[in-house]
Amino acid sequence: MKIGTIGTGFITDWVMGQVLEYPENQYVAVYSRKEESAQTLKEKYQVPKIYTDLDQMLEDDDIDCIYVASPNSLHFEHAKKAMLAGKNTIVEKPFCSNAKECEELIRICKETGRFLFEAITTIYNPNYLKIKEELEKIKPVKIIECNMSQYSRKYDAFLNGDHPNVFTPKFSGGALMDINVYNLHFIVGLFGMPKKVHYQANIKEGIDTSGVVTLEYENMTVSSVGSKDNIGMNFTQIQGENGYILSQSASSMTLNVSVQLRNKESYDIDLQKHDGAHYYYAGEMLRMIEENDLEGCYQKLEHSLNVMKVLDAARKDVGIVFDADR
Repeated sequence: MKIGTIGTGFITDWVMGQVLEYPENQYVAVYSRKEESAQTLKEKYQVPKIYTDLDQMLEDDDIDCIYVASPNSLHFEHAKKAMLAGKNTIVEKPFCSNAKECEELIRICKETGRFLFEAITTIYNPNYLKIKEELEKIKPVKIIECNMSQYSRKYDAFLNGDHPNVFTPKFSGGALMDINVYNLHFIVGLFGMPKKVHYQANIKEGIDTSGVVTLEYENMTVSSVGSKDNIGMNFTQIQGENGYILSQSASSMTLNVSVQLRNKESYDIDLQKHDGAHYYYAGEMLRMIEENDLEGCYQKLEHSLNVMKVLDAARKDVGIVFDADR
């Protein structure tokens, strides 16, 4: 893939470092409103082109894939433009601001015949895929606990009166969208849509800084913690009548996985030999594009839509309204 990127933050650097481990991929263009903001990426990855006009970059026939890492509220606009310009598109999580935008992007994806992906690490991780297989051994599952807590480097600025993008409804921010989204991809990917969604959150200036999503399934309850305002232990535990599966890491990584069965058998799952989770989804997306596996792409998009519906329901439960919802 010949890739152009939108956004010059740390996530673009982090992701592209792993995407470029596949020799088929080339980093050919960076878009930024200010040229100086793109210089670090240009120099680090020897990117030949910088654009300060997005439309001009999208007209570049040398680019066949766009990676969107702009603020959350701009994901929809940028992904839509990219697909309508004939580019395959990878959108950083969260996919967009709400399910309505998500449905529109999926419609455009199918109409244009372009590939569209949410850059969510969880569901592509080899350990996660193995957990999916191991569930049969512990079923029926009764309780799931997820905790992903990461004190934000921008939270102090927020407390001091600043308004970083990640802590404003204007830019579709908050702990649910930035952190808990990983947990929800993990859960919905394994068990599908819940019957009920409830959210209890710590809210400041209309945005959630931390919170707990409770999901109700038939005979199963899920507690999903996502926090940007405190420090906690990251883990995921799936408890069943015949055993449990424990990952002692954030759900974005699914590392340090162990299985304990009721019959006293225990073993570890350790299939992730690469220390960067972005490496795995980059490889699978590259495969789908090379093999023209549109059906696989559409299945992943349906999953992303389901997660977005859960996010919408959780926000509605506590009255969080984004500018994009209006």
